[in-house]
Amino acid sequence: MLAGRDLLGAAQTGTGKTAGFALPILERLAQRPGLGAVRVLILTPTRELAAQVHEDVRTYGKHLKFRSTLVYGGVGMQPQVDALRRGVDVLVATPGRLLDHARQRTVNLSGVEILVLDEADRMLDMGFIHDIRRVLALLPAKRQNLLFSATFSDDIRKLSGTILRDSVTVEVAPRNKPIELVAQVAHPVAKDRKRDLLAHLVKAGDWRQVLVFCKTKHGANRLATQLERDGIEANAIHGNKSQNARTRALKSFKDGELRVLVATDIAARGLDIEQLPHVVNYDLPHVAEDYVHRIGRTGRAGASGEAVSLVCPEERPLLAAIERLMNRRVELRKIEGFEGPPAHEPSSPRHAQAHSQHRPQPHARAQAHTQVHAHRHPQQPPQARSHARPAMQKQEHVRAHQEEAQPRIPEPVPGYRALTAHAPQARTPALLGGNPHRKR
Repeated sequence: MLAGRDLLGAAQTGTGKTAGFALPILERLAQRPGLGAVRVLILTPTRELAAQVHEDVRTYGKHLKFRSTLVYGGVGMQPQVDALRRGVDVLVATPGRLLDHARQRTVNLSGVEILVLDEADRMLDMGFIHDIRRVLALLPAKRQNLLFSATFSDDIRKLSGTILRDSVTVEVAPRNKPIELVAQVAHPVAKDRKRDLLAHLVKAGDWRQVLVFCKTKHGANRLATQLERDGIEANAIHGNKSQNARTRALKSFKDGELRVLVATDIAARGLDIEQLPHVVNYDLPHVAEDYVHRIGRTGRAGASGEAVSLVCPEERPLLAAIERLMNRRVELRKIEGFEGPPAHEPSSPRHAQAHSQHRPQPHARAQAHTQVHAHRHPQQPPQARSHARPAMQKQEHVRAHQEEAQPRIPEPVPGYRALTAHAPQARTPALLGGNPHRKR
């Protein structure tokens, strides 16, 4: 990095990637002070991660003479505009708000010397790639590119080749491998018992700080509300919340004032919550790499942690994909009273055989249909059948109409004597409105 080479850096979560790129950058800035133009651009996928990276950069360089500012959405633009006008050496931003400033010509990126994509695999996926390409078009062609993340799929590595030039790849640990200090366990459970099991684990284990991941914003809100009703202090954080609400909830959680924080994957990327003991996958992610980032919120900076997954039968394929990615099995542990079908075991062969015996085969159904059709319609000349079909259809239509008009009387039950009140009554418009033909 100090030599100016492009870099793709992969390291496990919680191992200090932010310091890995921030310290060399600050050293280069100290060797050659700037003139107030943006020299370093750091892009992150979420507002919370952007705020955290900016705070780390300021902490690392508090004895150096440089200016930095933070640009993200959900808050007013004018304070950001004022900070940019005063001059900035290091700009930490989310792509959407940065492009807003570029369209309003309140930021000049023509002097950027170093570009950092933090959580680069997420920045280069389909959710961000179009904004990233628009940002790249605003930057000078000659610059240093630094890409960092805990996970890089083969597709993302190929795509990174379109950004990096003469790059070096540094991998601190095996690919897509979570840190060993995180104990992983999966609890098989029925889908409709997940909330009960979560509340049981929190109360029985006296968990004081739990980060819970849901797959949808609505699900996060609903789960937080239900946990509150169970007497567990909880709040939700997701993209539909205002930035102030998200900041307050995260601060309360970090300060230990909030017992359970229910989040979508905006909290899975890079957030550093000191000494977080428990992470729960209430819903397994559809992208296996997101699992590694989720559980990486615990077990950081040498501390140990526990990652718990609540796995219903529908999520078995997701768990299998996660295990293939990590190249290891997740321990299965049943909780008495909440047992669901085992997450790794297929359905019982005996049950499958019985089901196949009761279910008619396709050729058998076709043969039965042919026999019934032949019984209802004996062999006739084609011309006779064509003439008879309209009349038969008309008779069937009239018969069906008559059957619908007749009240359906339930079959008698042994030992039960029908009362008059149970007898079906014919509809009489006169009871509701008198004579329907009388003028009102």
